[in-house]
Amino acid sequence: MTQELTLTTPDGIDLAAVLRPGAGPGPRPAVALTGPFTGVKEQVVAVYAEGLAARGITTLAFDHRNFGASGGSRRQHEDSGGKLVDLQTAVDFLSGHTDVTRVGLVGICLGAGYALKAAAFDGRVEALVTIAGAYNSPQAMQAGFGRTAYREKLAELLADSDTTMPAVSPDGPAAMGGPEPFAYYGTSRGATPGWRNEVTTASIHSLLTLDAAIGADFVSPTPVRIIHGTRDEYCSPEGAQQVFDRLDEPRDLLWIETTNHIDLYDQPAYVEPAIASAADWLSTHLG
Repeated sequence: MTQELTLTTPDGIDLAAVLRPGAGPGPRPAVALTGPFTGVKEQVVAVYAEGLAARGITTLAFDHRNFGASGGSRRQHEDSGGKLVDLQTAVDFLSGHTDVTRVGLVGICLGAGYALKAAAFDGRVEALVTIAGAYNSPQAMQAGFGRTAYREKLAELLADSDTTMPAVSPDGPAAMGGPEPFAYYGTSRGATPGWRNEVTTASIHSLLTLDAAIGADFVSPTPVRIIHGTRDEYCSPEGAQQVFDRLDEPRDLLWIETTNHIDLYDQPAYVEPAIASAADWLSTHLG
């Protein structure tokens, strides 16, 4: 039976969470899930949590600090270091649960980068699956902007750190601009009371300085399966391949023939194969 929980981080922030016991007799393997930028537990992570639980894997989905029903005083702010503490707190809970045998992580979109880094530096995590992942790297960001423009952008964002911007907009300025993110978050597809179309400007500074890709150099020999769409203009297939190339065995890379990034958020033709592949990997390496 699904359970609503409150987890408290070491720095005293309450995280709203949902535990879904895996189908079948226990004890069972379990995973904590982390999802897209600004996402809450009723959106993308719920789709994957329900699918994995139906396949016998206990799942823990939660709102990261500052978002949704969780605590945190700087609302709608992406706290990169804090999100890693949140993941450690989720692993703490699952590791101490009497119905859990072994623990893994699943990350989708930006959550894939966080899950990779968290798994790399938490030896209790025994398997990892990332899906449609964003593997942020300051080196890549600097190369994309150019060295001078990168520093100017960081200064600009910090100067506006007290302001907010829309998370999505179909045609105006937003943290995730353009019609594709809006097609999920701005419509009934992603509608949920816990999600707000707002994010701090300083959140962009956090994303531009987050080194999640470094986890690829430290996570092995934890088994890692990367699942990624062949067409993705927001989280590049090239980035997924580069992270995979930095891993040691056991590792696996599954390509799914997608039309865009958000296919892997909620469209059954793409999500179902991703869930089946994730469940297979997790059952093999946690079971």
